[in-house]
Amino acid sequence: MDSRVSELFGGCCRPAGGAALRGRGGTAPGSCSSSSSLSSSKAKKKSGRGRGGKANNPPFLPPEAEDGNIEYKLKLVNPSQYRFEHLVTQMKWRLQEGRGEAVYQIGVEDNGLLVGLSEEEMRASLKTLRRMAEKVGADITVLREREVDYDSDVPRKITEVLVRKVPDNQQFLDLRVAVLGNVDSGKSTLLGVLTQGELDNGRGRARLNLFRHLHEIQSGRTSSISFEILGFNSKGEVVNYSDSRTAEEICESSSKMITFIDLAGHHKYLKTTIFGLTSYCPDFAMLVVSANTGIAGTTREHLGLAMALKVPFFIVISKVDLCSKATVERTVKQLERILKQPGCNKLPLLVNSDDDAVTAAQQFAQSPNITPIFTLSSVSGENLDLLKVFLNILPPLTNSKEQEELMQQLTEFQVDEIYTVPEVGTVVGGTLSSGICREGENLVVGPTDDGKFLRLKVCSIQRNRSACRVLRAGQAATLALGPFDRSLLRKGMVMVSPEMNPTICSVFEAEIVLLFHATTFRKGFQVTVHVGNVRQTAVVEKIHGKDKLRTGEKAVVRFRFIKHPEYLKIGAKLLFREGVTKGIGHVTDLQAITTKENGLEESLGPGQLSF
Repeated sequence: MDSRVSELFGGCCRPAGGAALRGRGGTAPGSCSSSSSLSSSKAKKKSGRGRGGKANNPPFLPPEAEDGNIEYKLKLVNPSQYRFEHLVTQMKWRLQEGRGEAVYQIGVEDNGLLVGLSEEEMRASLKTLRRMAEKVGADITVLREREVDYDSDVPRKITEVLVRKVPDNQQFLDLRVAVLGNVDSGKSTLLGVLTQGELDNGRGRARLNLFRHLHEIQSGRTSSISFEILGFNSKGEVVNYSDSRTAEEICESSSKMITFIDLAGHHKYLKTTIFGLTSYCPDFAMLVVSANTGIAGTTREHLGLAMALKVPFFIVISKVDLCSKATVERTVKQLERILKQPGCNKLPLLVNSDDDAVTAAQQFAQSPNITPIFTLSSVSGENLDLLKVFLNILPPLTNSKEQEELMQQLTEFQVDEIYTVPEVGTVVGGTLSSGICREGENLVVGPTDDGKFLRLKVCSIQRNRSACRVLRAGQAATLALGPFDRSLLRKGMVMVSPEMNPTICSVFEAEIVLLFHATTFRKGFQVTVHVGNVRQTAVVEKIHGKDKLRTGEKAVVRFRFIKHPEYLKIGAKLLFREGVTKGIGHVTDLQAITTKENGLEESLGPGQLSF
């Protein structure tokens, strides 16, 4: 990526191997080992006990934070009843902060010093932790154990434990992962293997269940957006279709759900891929790179899109069974070189063991500069379990407080897909941006081509192909609208609470950076604008302070939609393209048309409108 736009892509990373990165054990590739040893020696002097650790196992963690879902406990041996109740309350808080997940570090002081426990003390502490989890309706899973070098003849160790709530009433933790990568890199095959539980035969058998169209099956290339689910139960075990389960059974058995958004890799389907990234609000992106071809085709472009939209991404190098070890290493080095360039400023972290996978998952969510890299095969199954461990532990980006704030706002649902289902009627799919949506709720949808909003009623809701009565902010679902006329709907609309008084616009301004243009970008130029689930052609009406723009330059530009008004928000990320022309930015101003100017209409049935 051009170094001139590096400030848009997250700025500079922290000094190599910062304290937070070192704290979970291991130094990231490319980090400064001398910096790590220096911090270690300072810690030893400060503690005054000379606790020496192994080179990759420093004797400290970052101090415990009051917020978040990570809890340090020195030991939990035979607590009194009062102390036990206090510990249970504390666990409820940590689970709430992690939206159903918490990580306990046993044998660690509150200031982060790794003291460690004897075998007997650790066994008693884990027994108490299990009792606490049962009390709050959760299960525990030991993630890893590590010995610490301490001034004692008795071996001492610390244990990292994952506590996860048992699912109830469809309130599982749901993470969305967009799958990017060049055509024929193995994206759909990898998803087929993960979600079906069977390895591929080397000729694409695993991907057949993911395709939606006949031409996709014939060509082996994804052209549309498809969704696949992978569940993990409260004990961290994989829940997928391998035991002839239905989607509903997977949802019922899972405490955590990963929804994969399978996007197209071919360049001619780029607009579909961009729509999937902007509209479906993925939490993370998985960039799949073929080991035998390396960085080719649309790989760089997809990497740039993820960075422009500030979607945290990790990398999977597939098809390692087809290549020699030297070829795989060459592909890894090629990726590391690109990730460290000024336009990226990322710290690659190669995952080779379960311990690496746990470290990668925790650090990936804490620091946007960490980029885990996996090398695996969908045919032999090599290192596939490491990716599953990573996905199992990967925490959500938003905490419970942010989630609560979103739920307190008025209802806003983005319309991304529209279907007609026999005996059900019109169905829309999308994401609830804010608020809470319930069965039977009355909303308004728009804007229509003439800028109006129509009344409608939500008849039923489904999440991950199973019934759901309440939809909360950040969740994706399909809503049945009964006899509502499908021809009145289109992608890019929003369904909002009638109290919101939504504003729409045909003219808006955005601060942009022109990433690439062959000549000069001038007034009158037409581009396809992507803002959230909105995708429409707009014309450049004015470039403030300049007559033209060249590659890498910034400006505030006024756009006008050429077809119909859209619902936009100030501050929304914007991406535009036309041929090889590409640019990014954010909306700074709207020339709003209020609904009072437009009027509000009510749909009574197919084709029937009433003022």
